[in-house]
Amino acid sequence: MVFHLITIFSESIKNYFDSSILMRAQKNKLIKIKFHNPRDFAKDKHKKIDDKPFGGGPGMVLKIEPIIKIIGSILKIKNQKSKIKIIVLSPAGKQFTQKMAREWAKKYKEIVLISGHYEGIDARVKTALRITGYALQEISIGPYVLTGGELPSAVIVDAVSRQIPGVLGKKESLEDERGIGIPVYTRPEIFEYRGKKYKAPKVLLSGNHKKIYEWRKKYAK
Repeated sequence: MVFHLITIFSESIKNYFDSSILMRAQKNKLIKIKFHNPRDFAKDKHKKIDDKPFGGGPGMVLKIEPIIKIIGSILKIKNQKSKIKIIVLSPAGKQFTQKMAREWAKKYKEIVLISGHYEGIDARVKTALRITGYALQEISIGPYVLTGGELPSAVIVDAVSRQIPGVLGKKESLEDERGIGIPVYTRPEIFEYRGKKYKAPKVLLSGNHKKIYEWRKKYAK
């Protein structure tokens, strides 16, 4: 899986990708994360990638030309449109879910993530892509507004990557396999704090896999 992140603030999330599980997944060539800076595709000498919105209003809007040029450079050597998904992160978009992460990991080979910033991106990006045969989907990671799309992009990369076989090491590590919300415990078996003892459930120490499975099933969401 290749993730293409279109952003002018790559430094804000690069460190996250260069640590822990995602770093290992990249080293093992299970995923690839590429950053694309719109400034590299701006045609004026000042590398201007935003401007005031037509009709007035606060903030700035990311211009259409640099973004379309980046997407064009990504897509020009591709011929399997069904294997590529293009997303713009927006608080007005469809809510991202675990089901989407699972489906995208199976269906697509490359995901393009456009990080909106300021007042967002020029709306013509969506219509321009439609003419060329590619769809642009607006996605939100929650019912709130952030200052940019970088954090949502990182969330999607993480959620989709862990659905790719081999990234987590064991299939059983996926919540789809073991359930969400199940309490977990480890050593010590008994923890004492301020005169009170806190014990791990006996069933988890019993070695009875059937009973352990039934106990976990009660808590799984």
